[in-house]
Amino acid sequence: MAPPRRIAYTLEQLWHRVPGGTAVAALETLVALRETHPELELVGVAGRHAAPPTPPWTAPIPVAALSAHGARLYASWLWLGRPSVERAVGRVDVTHATTIIPCPTRAPLVVTVHDLAFLHEPRHFTAWGHRVFARSLSIIRARAAAVLCSSEATADDCERAGIGRDRLRVVPLGVRPAAEPSPDEVAAVRAKYRLPEAFVLFVGTVEPRKNLLALADAVHRSGLGLPLVAAGPAGWGEERVEDPSVRFLGFVADTELAALYAAATVFAYPSHREGFGLPVLEAMRHGTPVVTSAGTATEEAAAGAAVLVDPRSVDDIARGLHDAVGRRAELGVLGRARAAAAGWDVTAAATAAVYEEVAGS
Repeated sequence: MAPPRRIAYTLEQLWHRVPGGTAVAALETLVALRETHPELELVGVAGRHAAPPTPPWTAPIPVAALSAHGARLYASWLWLGRPSVERAVGRVDVTHATTIIPCPTRAPLVVTVHDLAFLHEPRHFTAWGHRVFARSLSIIRARAAAVLCSSEATADDCERAGIGRDRLRVVPLGVRPAAEPSPDEVAAVRAKYRLPEAFVLFVGTVEPRKNLLALADAVHRSGLGLPLVAAGPAGWGEERVEDPSVRFLGFVADTELAALYAAATVFAYPSHREGFGLPVLEAMRHGTPVVTSAGTATEEAAAGAAVLVDPRSVDDIARGLHDAVGRRAELGVLGRARAAAAGWDVTAAATAAVYEEVAGS
């Protein structure tokens, strides 16, 4: 019997101030890989931190520590080419950088790229962030054996950015099956956050590309009489929505998020650009009708089970909200079926296949 493939798996983003979707994707894929691919030996790699990441960002495997962490680790990886992951974990068959920031390694390098938004909306990023992502992309072009893209939209972006199509693999993200929250759980979340009976919900990091200003405008213009409720941590450079009818809940734990989705009248996600759009599937999992952006990765995630709108048009977003409210029952059925077909086991199987491909080459 062949020995297990040993895979170094980067997890530094678990300690970020806002771990975000890259942390969710890395953790959920990791859990599914461990459950469905016991032939893989997965070893975590991150910088040296004083304490583990706070729940729910705790890794299900031991994480080996390198000497630096955060921005200093990224700068050292990108501009000095050290420390290599082997310094922490020893020999590996494959190294998987689970964000766009690649790490030095002697093994074949797999990199997950969720999006290249920094190329399209540079004003939405700090100067430092832009430098980090630009340098990362340059190294990926030169060194990555394979690049995992969350959507066809991201794969197209990567090809336009100079990464050969032969190295690109589309590996869509998934959603975890979840029990439907009970009426008591929904009532408890309504009471805790003082939610109205009907409302439009947005879930995600609050930052400019999420298009919240336009969404708030569209909610008013729709004439539906529904307030907008936004759940998620503040990101960098977020636009201020000066509207007392918009409720910002901040970070909402997974234990409450299911009830929040179930309580919502409609879920709206008219983002300008996404790598995939996990909240779209999360809302669909609970039968909540979804409004999201046409011509983006979220359209791929929705796979025909959402109302599509032009995110640049407030009037069209308002039209979409009306449409979704009128088609609640139909969209609920379509959304549940779409979410059921998008498990993390599918993501894990595609990821493991790439490990085997690059290790064998």
